[in-house]
Amino acid sequence: MEIRQISKEQTWHLRHIVMWPNKDFDYIKLDKDDLGIHFGLFKKGHLISVVSLFIENNTAQFRKFATLQSEQGKGYGSILLHHVIAQAKKMGITKIWCNARENKTNFYEKFELKNSKQMFQKSGINYIIMERGLN
Repeated sequence: MEIRQISKEQTWHLRHIVMWPNKDFDYIKLDKDDLGIHFGLFKKGHLISVVSLFIENNTAQFRKFATLQSEQGKGYGSILLHHVIAQAKKMGITKIWCNARENKTNFYEKFELKNSKQMFQKSGINYIIMERGLN
């Protein structure tokens, strides 16, 4: 297993098949993808999990966190998210946050992210903004 920084283009296929397979491919691209730091977790040379980190001042948002369906529940996503949080701390980031799908909030609570009570809906899916300090 290896985690490394990857290009935005390397994230797109996984984002599409995991998160929005019924949408057009371009739907998973972000306007600010050029500004992100993209990470991939590789298992036996195959990309199985991705996440993108967007930094503004001392705050970072991670977005488009996706793990292949066949590899979910095996701890790979957790390993990748721990890595990203550690990298954010090394960069001096003081707060990290995400837009969590409502049905995934328990997963993020394991990383000490708290429900901000801010919610919204996109494409019929409920999201909750979750955040934590990185002191």
